[in-house]
Amino acid sequence: MIELPDSYSDISQTLESSELILADAVENSKTLFHTLVLSSLDNEKVASRVVVLREFNKNERYLRFHTDARAAKIKEFELNNNAAILGYDPELKIQLKLQGTVEVNYDNDVTKSAWDASTSRSKKCYSVDGGSTMHIEDPSKYDLKDGNIEDGYKNFAVLLFRFSSLEFLYLKSSGHRRALHNWDGEYSSSWLVP
Repeated sequence: MIELPDSYSDISQTLESSELILADAVENSKTLFHTLVLSSLDNEKVASRVVVLREFNKNERYLRFHTDARAAKIKEFELNNNAAILGYDPELKIQLKLQGTVEVNYDNDVTKSAWDASTSRSKKCYSVDGGSTMHIEDPSKYDLKDGNIEDGYKNFAVLLFRFSSLEFLYLKSSGHRRALHNWDGEYSSSWLVP
């Protein structure tokens, strides 16, 4: 378990805690920040889905997620790459909200590196016939089967979510704290009304 402050009086603590939470969530599947909600626009509608955090790079300000290249969201991101990430853990009493853009990677150095580092179990998911969310009659025909898991690479994509703002919310009866960190142009931070 990561050690976080019991209260937040210095705004820099909110960014430091956010970075610790996200770094821990990459490997720690028990934290609720391991699975985040990624929202984007599908024409005029908001589309949200749960994604598994695979990498957090604080210096380059991105989060990495894996997906099926045949999924509808790939076309959504090609039309409008603006997106938001939301995570909340009631045990930590912390919510993180990030705004940014999604970069789709397919059959390149980014995907090859991520694929090579993936487990066999994860790779197997991309070997299913058809595309993600495709309408089907019999779901049993799409169960994971044994075969050459490397065949799934052709269906594998990596999403890099590059964030330009991070909002931190800490809920505590003795004093809620909300802070906004922004990297549009020069870095800035400010307290917000919780």
